[in-house]
Amino acid sequence: MKMNLPKTGPKTRLALLAGVGLSLMAGVVVSQTQPLPAVEWDVRRLDTLDRNVRRLERALTQRNSVGQPVLVEPDPEVVQLQAQVGGMDRRLSDLEQTVQRMNADNERLTFQLDERGREAQGLRATLGRAETRIKALEDAAAAQAAQAAQAQAAAEAAARANPDEALAAAVALLASDPARGAEALEDVSTQWPGTPQGREASWRLGDARRAGNDHAAAVQAYAAALRDWPTAAWAGETTIKLARSLVATRRNAQACAALAEFNRRYAASASVQLKGVATRTGTEARCS
Repeated sequence: MKMNLPKTGPKTRLALLAGVGLSLMAGVVVSQTQPLPAVEWDVRRLDTLDRNVRRLERALTQRNSVGQPVLVEPDPEVVQLQAQVGGMDRRLSDLEQTVQRMNADNERLTFQLDERGREAQGLRATLGRAETRIKALEDAAAAQAAQAAQAQAAAEAAARANPDEALAAAVALLASDPARGAEALEDVSTQWPGTPQGREASWRLGDARRAGNDHAAAVQAYAAALRDWPTAAWAGETTIKLARSLVATRRNAQACAALAEFNRRYAASASVQLKGVATRTGTEARCS
């Protein structure tokens, strides 16, 4: 390698040449086995070093001019150090990439946590609204239960007083609480049997049982209302309902007997529609 020395000041040139000289000396001089004594630098030694450096400079210049460049081989320790520095640079680059990936993962996790937080907040709001509606339903159910209890108490009190008030209270209770209303109607029919109020309670109880598809119980209630075949306005329709419940319980012979009583006692004053229901019921019961 041909060395071209830059034009510098005396002190800078002296330092550069000293470095080159030391490198050359390190490549050609056999190292001492014993450490050299420390050099005390004074003015005389510095002047001597300056003269030697100038001679080296002239020698290098002469060799470069005649085409014999001075080759300076790198120090093995320097090469090893450069390799170590290169390895450290690669490790630092890998660490930087790892940190970048970790930062990206942290950003994604942060975003996902924010999303989950918003979802949780929405679920809490929905749960709060549901709890509010449930509380309202519970309050309404409690109010309805209290109202039904009051109606039942009124029906029981009226039942002990007179049949008209007992029947009215039972009908009102039937509208709000069918189960308790049916019990109240049964109490009225039992306490005042054979009376107009007791008979009405019986046929209303039959309607309630029939609406619940309990035709066997409906037959008993209708039969209690129609005992001795009353002449009340509801008697004809109740007779047809009795016949239909008998058909539903597969007692066709009794159904035909009930229809015969209807034709004999109530058909004359019955509506055309009710007569048509009687005819269809007789067909279903295969009445002769």
